[in-house]
Amino acid sequence: MPNTFSQIYLQFVFAVKGRQSLIPKQHKEELHKYITALVQARKAKMLAVHCMPDHIHLFVGYKPSVLISDFVKEIKVQSNEFIKGKKWINENFGWQEGYGVFSYGHSQIDRVCKYVLNQEEHHKKKTFKQEYFEFLEKFSVAFEEKYLFEWIE
Repeated sequence: MPNTFSQIYLQFVFAVKGRQSLIPKQHKEELHKYITALVQARKAKMLAVHCMPDHIHLFVGYKPSVLISDFVKEIKVQSNEFIKGKKWINENFGWQEGYGVFSYGHSQIDRVCKYVLNQEEHHKKKTFKQEYFEFLEKFSVAFEEKYLFEWIE
């Protein structure tokens, strides 16, 4: 019986609603584990995950059995419910609409994993907005700024 074989590596980036710094540093490891389980439940492999207070990066080995939009929606909805259920913050938590997804080749796995895991240092030099614009430019993604995340400067 023939099988389907794929080699797809995707980095997902999405932000906290209003770009507020609502992901508590002391809980980010628990959130990483929870989101990793969500990714694995969708037959994908978590390669790297890092939550900043106002956004998240996921780098996964992706199986094409699930639509990308459904994958992200399910991760966002379930992690949102998880965070609210934990009552880590007094404010109403939510993810902003939209996301970025960027594809990589097998030879880039190590570099992208290091990039994702080194977010703390990276953001000492660059804002999230600068980082996101660089992704869009690097991957030649056409966009209208009015449809991007809400930016807090």
